[in-house]
Amino acid sequence: MILRLVDEAGIRFVEGPRGQPLMAGVGDVIRVIEDCLSAGTRLAMLDQTNLTPGFFDLSTGDAGAVLQKLRNYRVRLAVVCPRDSARFSTRFGEALAEERGRLDFGVFETRDAARAWLALPPLE
Repeated sequence: MILRLVDEAGIRFVEGPRGQPLMAGVGDVIRVIEDCLSAGTRLAMLDQTNLTPGFFDLSTGDAGAVLQKLRNYRVRLAVVCPRDSARFSTRFGEALAEERGRLDFGVFETRDAARAWLALPPLE
């Protein structure tokens, strides 16, 4: 397992190490899915540095491919990304605004905010 299993206040999720790249390409998202399923959870929290280099640039297609794969396996992803620590393309910002109504992907400034979001019941 490359991600660590966390159990905080009854919320079980896998978490990526801060400051460490995990996905060189979009195909590496399968590791996140495998770790979730192995740990018996469908919740993941990743640091922005765990994602592909082009994730926040919608024109690369990285975010779309990663998120679609996670959705296929019903894995919810919270990304911790402090303000001004990553550059979002204009289109990524627009896509993120559209995602706010869903509960399968979110970007948060703090780990605590990400954990609180993961604790929300999934939409059925």
